[in-house]
Order: sequence, then structure tokens, then C-alpha cells
Amino acid sequence: MASIFTKIVNGEIPCYKIAETDDFLAFLDVNPNTKGHTLCIPKVEVDKIFDLEEDTYIKLMAFSRKVALAIEKAITCNRIGITVIGLEVPHAHVHLIPLHTMEDARFIQKTEMTPETFIQTAEAIKAHL
Repeated sequence: MASIFTKIVNGEIPCYKIAETDDFLAFLDVNPNTKGHTLCIPKVEVDKIFDLEEDTYIKLMAFSRKVALAIEKAITCNRIGITVIGLEVPHAHVHLIPLHTMEDARFIQKTEMTPETFIQTAEAIKAHL
């Protein structure tokens, strides 16, 4: 059964897209820790990040870096945090989280955003890619 991320890649579920290549996709997390919280995924469905082919893993990190630099230009924050947990969706993914405090990285407090704010945030980040 396809993961929710594979369904996003296939266009079966909409997303607030930030960046896309033939192999990777970046989109806003719909349950964000902070404004600008973005997920970077390989389009190939692999559950665990360290099970990715080494070349795919390295390219995912390079793609994530490019997206993180754009987020940092678009969203006021102290820095962009990166985390890989992988328990909530069985599809390798990287969280890029604009951090104001350490609490923003804990996945406990969530930021509520309207669809309009998601769209504005995605456009602001895309403008810096």
C-alpha cells in the first residue's frame, strides 16, 4: 500500500509544494512545528532513510540543503533545524524546521495556519530557490 507521501508524489493528495526535481519533492508540513516547516522526500518509497541507496541519500541531503537555504531567506528564524525521525510515515523524509527556540524542534507544540498562510509561505520560500 502506498504511503501518504507516495500519494502526494502521484498527485492523489494535494500539497503546498516548495520544490521538485525528477527524484525529490519538498512541501510544507500540514501539521507544522513552526511556519515554514518543510518535508523533503525522495520520490521512491523507501521506509528508512538509511535504506536509501547511498547516491539517493546524498542527493536528498543536497536537495534538503538547497531548500533549507531558501527557507532561511524567507522565514525569520534563528536557524533551520533538520531532523529525521521516520516513525509517523513509512517513507524516508527530512524535516526542515525554522527554529526560534529549542522547543520548536520537539514536535509537541504545533502552529496553526490557514490555507492562505500556507500558500503565502510556500510562495515566499519558492521565491528564494
